[in-house]
Amino acid sequence: QLHLTMSEKNELTRSLEMVQNQLQEKESESKREISEYKVRLFQAEKEHQDALTEANRKNEVEIEACHEKISSLEHFISSQKLEIEDLKSNKEQLNNSLKEANQALGELLKTKVR
Repeated sequence: QLHLTMSEKNELTRSLEMVQNQLQEKESESKREISEYKVRLFQAEKEHQDALTEANRKNEVEIEACHEKISSLEHFISSQKLEIEDLKSNKEQLNNSLKEANQALGELLKTKVR
């Protein structure tokens, strides 16, 4: 009976060692996989951050170009307004000169008729 019990104990000890070895192998494999996933995750995050940085840089350049275009258009509009004011002033002066010329012509015609 003792011999049988000792054999069973030895068998159970071997089984326990095998299970422990398998668990250690699984743990090592899991740690290796976790490490690989962490590396891949870090790489994916870095690529994502790089893409965001590049997109932001492009957007900044585009925004700056739009600001410059807006500024240029505002300057153009301002110069056009000044030109319109000058043209209005010139038109008014020409109308006044035309009125004066018509009045003078009228006076000349009246004088000529008499």
